Amino acid sequence: MFVDELELTVRGGRGGNGMVSFRREKYVAKGGPDGGDGGNGGSIYLWADPSKHSFLDLRYRRILKAADGGHGQSKNRHGAAGADLLVPVPPGTIVRNEKGRVIADLTIAGQKALVAEGGRGGKGNARFASSRRRAPRLAEKGLPGDEKNIFLELKLMAQVGLVGFPNAGKSTLLGRITEARPKIASYPFTTLSPNLGVVKVGDEGSFVVADLPGLIEGAHQGAGLGHQFLRHVERNLLLLFLIDISPTAEPDPADAYRLLQHELEKFSGQLKDYPRIVVANKIDVGGAEEEISRLTDTLKSESESLRLFLISAVTGEGVKDLTRYLYQRVNELQEEKDKHEPEKVFYIDEDEETPLEINKEDDIFIVSGTAIEKMAAKTDFENEEALKRFQGYCRRFGLEKELRKAGIKEGDSVRIGVEEFTYYD
Repeated sequence: MFVDELELTVRGGRGGNGMVSFRREKYVAKGGPDGGDGGNGGSIYLWADPSKHSFLDLRYRRILKAADGGHGQSKNRHGAAGADLLVPVPPGTIVRNEKGRVIADLTIAGQKALVAEGGRGGKGNARFASSRRRAPRLAEKGLPGDEKNIFLELKLMAQVGLVGFPNAGKSTLLGRITEARPKIASYPFTTLSPNLGVVKVGDEGSFVVADLPGLIEGAHQGAGLGHQFLRHVERNLLLLFLIDISPTAEPDPADAYRLLQHELEKFSGQLKDYPRIVVANKIDVGGAEEEISRLTDTLKSESESLRLFLISAVTGEGVKDLTRYLYQRVNELQEEKDKHEPEKVFYIDEDEETPLEINKEDDIFIVSGTAIEKMAAKTDFENEEALKRFQGYCRRFGLEKELRKAGIKEGDSVRIGVEEFTYYD
């Protein structure tokens, strides 16, 4: 099964809590605080794995979570950092956020994208010791990791894309030049999903070919099956227009070329000047000379440099010359592309600092804002010293002043993040 679109929920690991501890050893008077920090939570990365060709492995793993950080311990021992979660995806994966904005585009094997960062570990009480506070009894809780929904879209990274009408012979050609064994039959739409194959050119090297489902007129508007896979064409280095030149071909070769070009251009304007060659298939069928002549005239009227190859995918006639040309052209295009190789790792910084804001819902004052919410999340409200620290922070931050402006009265409820309080003047 071929899966090229997927929605995932990703959760970074929670940071570990800091430790409240004091050094107690024989002959060591007033040992002081020695509580260690919590470890940072693990992060989630997507990485381009060339052995993957679809999102099938992730189809039933819709929620991905990294490991939590370990809690701090006594003797200034910090908690272990949570292990990062590396999720392999096929090269050509585009990652979008909930608003549809592209946040990563993985086009090179080994490229990584950080999609959910782990929460920071809380500080232990040893971090709060000072000349004025010799025995602090407070520690911070670890922060939760990022949690978000992301959308994955795949555009195959094959170097040559076979484009043509149903029954033009794309699957037959793929089976002839590679070890792939796509389904081949005499009825339309035998290819229901893209097939990939590796073409070996003697001892010189190889390149990857994708057989895309057959296009029909109106595919860019959703007609037929090809519209589901048109986006894969945008990732190929070179397009191979495969044209059926047999006398019974529908549409006729010249019209077939014009229609294929029209459908691609309507789908994406970038495909208008895309590198391409035209291959006339089924020359083993008699009576194709007139169609070849008409197709040649059509190509010359568009561009003198557009190459036309005559082959028979069934008998293999002309296929060897075609594969050698493809290998040469792919190498030229790959060299040009490598000059503009993008960065290896995407560090996604989507979370903007939000200012303090107060809204009233029913009888509860809802306080939001990045700084105040983080402070509430890492405060242990069961600890008296930690509670006093949070109250002092709120006064310095100007929260009490803003609450009074909003009309709060004694006894009203205030919610910050998941914590709820009663306001006393």
